[in-house]
Amino acid sequence: MSAPSIDDVTAPEDCQTMAEVREGVDALDRALVALIARRTRYMEAAARIKVSRDKVRDNWRIEDVVSKVTAEADQLGLSREIAEPVWRELVERSIAYEFSVWDKTRD
Repeated sequence: MSAPSIDDVTAPEDCQTMAEVREGVDALDRALVALIARRTRYMEAAARIKVSRDKVRDNWRIEDVVSKVTAEADQLGLSREIAEPVWRELVERSIAYEFSVWDKTRD
């Protein structure tokens, strides 16, 4: 039997047990991993497309991404205290990964 998807678990507001909460969190974690894996493939594409290593880090783009994420967080009721540091870390890790891919493909 496969693990339940996010559509098959009890909604947070309907949870009555910690087992239901954990099942929901686990389902969301699996979905988030899938989305981050897809996002990472875009970093691989960026590494392939960028012609210069000094183009990998783009400080303007970092702030643009964080601004868009915090605006979306505000719309969806996600605290900026969670959203901003999580995305800043995700962006930094993505940049480090993009540098490693860029270097591997240029050796």
